[in-house]
Amino acid sequence: MSRRLKAFCASVVLVGVVASGVWWLTSTPEAVQNEAALPVPPFPPRITEGSTYEACLATLASDPASAVSIAEAWQAGGGGDGALHCRGLALIAVGKPADGAALLEQLARQGSAPVMGRALVLGQAVQARLMVAQADKAAADATDALALTPDDTELIIMRAAAEGMMERYAGAVDDLSHALRLDAARPDALVARAVMRRRMNQLDLAQTDVSRALTLDPNDADALLERGILRQRMGDTEGARADWERAKGVDPNSTTADLAAQNLALLEAGPRER
Repeated sequence: MSRRLKAFCASVVLVGVVASGVWWLTSTPEAVQNEAALPVPPFPPRITEGSTYEACLATLASDPASAVSIAEAWQAGGGGDGALHCRGLALIAVGKPADGAALLEQLARQGSAPVMGRALVLGQAVQARLMVAQADKAAADATDALALTPDDTELIIMRAAAEGMMERYAGAVDDLSHALRLDAARPDALVARAVMRRRMNQLDLAQTDVSRALTLDPNDADALLERGILRQRMGDTEGARADWERAKGVDPNSTTADLAAQNLALLEAGPRER
């Protein structure tokens, strides 16, 4: 399983509808190849109560394969929404995001959770679908979730990510602009919009977005990566190199650092190797 998939699952999928990164906009996520257990946060959001539910969620962090077995047995015995939720999260944690997402979607459609809980579950499904590049399903889930919570900035940004995967760049820009009207202090949304605008060849607008992102956070690695791409497109090779070196140094073990290193290698190789 790729480091990118592990990092994504550990940092956001089981936390719920939280701040979105932009790695899926700069490269296509790989499909899951095996069932290696993924690290998970200790406190996934709850949609119900009960000791069995708590025990199942607690097992996600230490032994997700066992969590799958616990949830399946509990579901067979009438565990209801809690069993289905834990089983869906556990499947994601063992490296089966598509299967887990399908259960979360079922829970959102058929479960008895309140509106916020159903939106939360759909948000988790969106992220799982994005992990395996199922952009059409991710966009549909995000749209369903936004029907429940229309001003959820995180869901809007995730739908934009799905639209970007499907090369619907104008729609993604519309969503990201909406997200920024709701919360202007979002470097991730600004960088994501810059990526979309670059892909539409709107380089000046993209540069404005990435400059705003770096004003908010001068050490935003994704913003530095994107500014380097824009600078290279505009013929500023030295500026691109400087940005990618900085992006690589912010978090050397991140996917963004990997992408910056790849760009630097291509830059050093010259046009013949690109």
